[in-house]
Amino acid sequence: MRMFGVLAPAAPAGKQGKTPSTDRVVSGSPGLATQATATTAIGLDPQRDRLVIIASSLGTVFEWYDFFLYGILASLLGRLFFTTGNPTTELLFSLFAFAIGFFFRPLGAIVFGYFGDRVGRKYTFLITISLMGGATAAIGALPTFATAGVWAPVLLLVLRTLQGLALGGEYGGAAIYVAEHAPKGKRGLFTSWIQVSVPAGFLLCLFVVLTCRHMMTTQTFEAWGWRVPFLLSLVMLAISIFIRLKLSESPVFCAMKAAGTTSKNPLVESFSDRANVGKVLVALFGVSAGLTVIYYTSQFGTLYFLQGTARVPEEQALLYMAIGAILAVPLYVFFGWASDRLGRKKLLLFGYAVSLLLIFPLFRMMADGANPALGEATRNSPVTIALPPCDFSVFVKQTTECGKALDFLTKRGINYAKQPGADLALKVGIAIVPGFDKDAYTAALVAAGYPDKIDPARVTHWKIILAVAVMVALSAMTYGQVAAILTEMFPAKIRYTSMSVPYHIGTGYFGGFLPVISQYIVVRTGNAYSGLWYTVIVVAMAFVVTLIWLPETKDRDITL
Repeated sequence: MRMFGVLAPAAPAGKQGKTPSTDRVVSGSPGLATQATATTAIGLDPQRDRLVIIASSLGTVFEWYDFFLYGILASLLGRLFFTTGNPTTELLFSLFAFAIGFFFRPLGAIVFGYFGDRVGRKYTFLITISLMGGATAAIGALPTFATAGVWAPVLLLVLRTLQGLALGGEYGGAAIYVAEHAPKGKRGLFTSWIQVSVPAGFLLCLFVVLTCRHMMTTQTFEAWGWRVPFLLSLVMLAISIFIRLKLSESPVFCAMKAAGTTSKNPLVESFSDRANVGKVLVALFGVSAGLTVIYYTSQFGTLYFLQGTARVPEEQALLYMAIGAILAVPLYVFFGWASDRLGRKKLLLFGYAVSLLLIFPLFRMMADGANPALGEATRNSPVTIALPPCDFSVFVKQTTECGKALDFLTKRGINYAKQPGADLALKVGIAIVPGFDKDAYTAALVAAGYPDKIDPARVTHWKIILAVAVMVALSAMTYGQVAAILTEMFPAKIRYTSMSVPYHIGTGYFGGFLPVISQYIVVRTGNAYSGLWYTVIVVAMAFVVTLIWLPETKDRDITL
């Protein structure tokens, strides 16, 4: 049995939930540690375990609230901070700013992973949550483009960068901290509460935003009321710090520190060992990338689809998201528990396979439930646009006739086919409209049955809610056990760095850029469902990598 160092006998955890003392080291050969001390500390202690789970999960809920808040308000923030006069361009720039936070998450994983492996799990995630809460509150105090000009988006991008750095260190710390307290056979169950904190943070966002909208007129909310949800982050930050200060350090880290076996340079050790690098790559391409695109498709992909393609009003779309998520959120805990019994790998592969089969049918069910008239019109009167050579970019205000025509169709959520032509012309069914005239285009589409808004009398609510709930359930099946998988894959002394870096590259790049990539694909192809192919391709890759290279980890000893 591999040892950490010889420690004095440790007393059982007390009523306050503190871990056993590791201050006194019994003389003996350096590096010959007693693994029994760490293992004993991980035994059952209900009061300690409740505090560990509540403190870690609640703090992570607030941190994800901070991070998702921008995504939920992306359309409004695009108008306020990236004013161009083109709603599509503003939304895309705003989504790029959303993606910037994800871009810097791997750097945060490197920086805070180093301190997490060197200084400790507890103090590192105290720093990360403070950074996240402060940056979020600062967004609520920023001047907009109307008052500060170009400095407004610049400052917004800086704060999004800080949020990304903070989140890069938060998740690994909270997940490892809970896993290193979990008794044998319960790591999937215990760490699933960290996974629940992600959709819980999203739900908290929805609740706060919807409450603020109901308490104000639309004009008031868009003038200054949008700042309130951001500024509330300060209250959540205070609660998080208060609770987390009550925690003791992880027993596994305490044992390593007492034995003097902590890593001297976690980053170098993580990436100088070829075997560990292989594990990092599997964690990136087989675990993080796949489950992340499923999650973000279930949240932001669904939200943008309901608002854009299905023409559901924003508030109503948020309510559908909230109801569907509430119905499915308990499944995160269920699948975490199931992974302790069935195995992590089997459950992950099953979740990937079902996601590949159901993603297109679920989105079509959403569209049919929300706006059946749109589907009927698409089938009965397909739209084709004849295009001469066209200089069209989704990132600038359209000045050409063909650019304006394509932009109009995209904003209306219309599926259309392109064909080369000498002159610009829109064909709706048998009707042909030459050139570009917004009113003429609108009249032709309405005459063919294409609605600009949903008809409340024809909405089938259960279809929308069921589709949203199943999408969240697919995320739960793949996401519920991920903290346990990543914790179990890597050795204790470089665990924080080794698991955080691939996780945040996967979530930051594959997931964070999903909204803008999928929306860009839709704009370029003219097909409202084509953006889903990005999710399908990434999940298919993750399935293959997991099937071939991911080992089963549920019975591993994580004190090593």
